[in-house]
Amino acid sequence: MRIVFVMDPVSSVLVHEDTSYALMREAERRGHRVDHCLPRDVSMRGAEPFARVRRARCDDGATPPVLLDDSESVALADVDAVFVRKDPPFDDDYLWLSLLLEKLRGRTLVVNDPRGLREANEKLYACHFPELMPETLVSADAETIRAFVDEVGGRAVIKPVDGHGGEGIFAIRVDDSNYNALVETVTHSGRRLAMVQAFIPEVTEGDKRILLMDGEILGAILRVPQGGDLRSNIHVGGKVVRGEITDVDRQIVERVTPRLREDGLVFVGLDVIGGKLTEVNVTSPTGIQQMSRLDAKNCEAPVIDWIERQLGGSEEA
Repeated sequence: MRIVFVMDPVSSVLVHEDTSYALMREAERRGHRVDHCLPRDVSMRGAEPFARVRRARCDDGATPPVLLDDSESVALADVDAVFVRKDPPFDDDYLWLSLLLEKLRGRTLVVNDPRGLREANEKLYACHFPELMPETLVSADAETIRAFVDEVGGRAVIKPVDGHGGEGIFAIRVDDSNYNALVETVTHSGRRLAMVQAFIPEVTEGDKRILLMDGEILGAILRVPQGGDLRSNIHVGGKVVRGEITDVDRQIVERVTPRLREDGLVFVGLDVIGGKLTEVNVTSPTGIQQMSRLDAKNCEAPVIDWIERQLGGSEEA
């Protein structure tokens, strides 16, 4: 197969952490051709998407660990699969990319589906399943937010709906002298929507990331906040430990999978705190390398297995 990874520059790849790198390395190990391009390298002539790609070769000992050949132009309808791995935020450039890749529908496998990526804001998508979430409000209005925080006991977590990687997340209390300033900061003084969720005490025990491939659980990691920081994201210093899949987790997966499949969202990360679904990550879910090490198994293999099955290719045992 020939798989094009649309992602960030290879200079940013961390050999022992990045999920994109693990997927590229696994595909290359099986003999598939792996190409790399940036979102800005994708273009369109008429209704035909093209990309300026460079063949990628993985080398754990190199810096960066992805070695790139000379660039060439390729019609994306002529490759087998396109894996969209551009990190958030889902900004205007991400939107234009999804609209270009939309033209490949029915011709080239695109993971995740471009239409699904446009529909699935990683904060708001979880609201399709309110019964699985903590009590949640989405609003820009300070009075509405204050009434909600009072209603859920005076403590909550507030975050921008377009945030990512723990950016702009605050724990708020109505008796905190900084309360108004924090709400104003996140809502841009009432001009931007924020998601406000009832505070979950179990957040100190960790934020569980469950990775799914077409509804099948690949595994889980628990990201534990450190040093008094509310946030547990890996890149802000969260400690990663093995996550156990509970019966509640399986119920969450069973509930969300039909909707994910309907929207073409097959490689997905669910964030669960205290048995409550908080986010659905679809743009560039991470954690597969940490999961593989903690579970002592190759968690990226089922992802490439799935792509091979969709394309009728060979699958390794």
